[in-house]
Amino acid sequence: MNHLGEILSLIVAVFWTITAICADKASHRIGTMSVNSLRLTIALVFLAILLWLTIGHPYPVYADGKVWFWLALSALVGYVFGDWCLFNSYLVIGARFGQLFMTLSPLFAALAGWIILGERLSAKAWLAMAVTLSGIAISILVRGDGGHVKLSLPLKGVLLGIGAGLGQGVGLVLSKVGMSHYAAIVPADAPEAMDSMLPFASTMIRALFGSAGFLTLMAVRKELPALKAATRDKKGLMYALVVTLFGPVLGVSFSLMAVRYTDAGIASTLMALSPVLILVPYAILYKQKIKLKEVIGVLVSMAGVAMFF
Repeated sequence: MNHLGEILSLIVAVFWTITAICADKASHRIGTMSVNSLRLTIALVFLAILLWLTIGHPYPVYADGKVWFWLALSALVGYVFGDWCLFNSYLVIGARFGQLFMTLSPLFAALAGWIILGERLSAKAWLAMAVTLSGIAISILVRGDGGHVKLSLPLKGVLLGIGAGLGQGVGLVLSKVGMSHYAAIVPADAPEAMDSMLPFASTMIRALFGSAGFLTLMAVRKELPALKAATRDKKGLMYALVVTLFGPVLGVSFSLMAVRYTDAGIASTLMALSPVLILVPYAILYKQKIKLKEVIGVLVSMAGVAMFF
């Protein structure tokens, strides 16, 4: 099918939008650590059932040590670091601005590709970075008293947003390394469905290490009682379930599938459309007025993302 990777990437952008809105709600109700721990643990159950029904094994069969290493590393960077930053940014600046900072992920993906994979960064790529950063600056900078330029958002939220973009971009590149090796070692006599299920098997490895990472953090910070309390919040659990379905189950799996069928940069560009898609539903749900400069900032940032590739 022509442009399958691009179509999957657009679907992922919609999934990310749904996830962002529900994650915002869930984080305010039961806390970011509990949301992340629950969604990844629930995701493991979904993925195990899916793999069992399709390839006859409820676990990532054929994966060797190298696959586990790269996908585990991508989970720690993308989930534990990146999603911790993202979900906490929702608490400070809201999902709308949190998603705006996710336009930084292609920038960080390009830098990670340069460092990890030896990919060349052209002058156009550097210009794209500048345009992306300019778009974000338009959205979050205002002129204060005395003509000084200042942030319209709390610095903590901005730093968390940057961290989220960093985790997402670098995590995607690490995932691609692991998936490429995984695809290369699947034997010729493997079940026919294994090819299409490879992204889901990869996601299961990432979810396993992501869940373990968050549970370890909660144990160290003595926050496990909060996780137990979260399981009694029915509305919070409902939001967490939606976040799970459209995040680590469908969203991440489709994103890994997308990078198999198209260039990682193109996939990142299209998946980064969620800051545009979230504007209207977020404004309706929270009865917030969208400023023209914020719309312009998002569009400029998206133009920078598009220029990358």
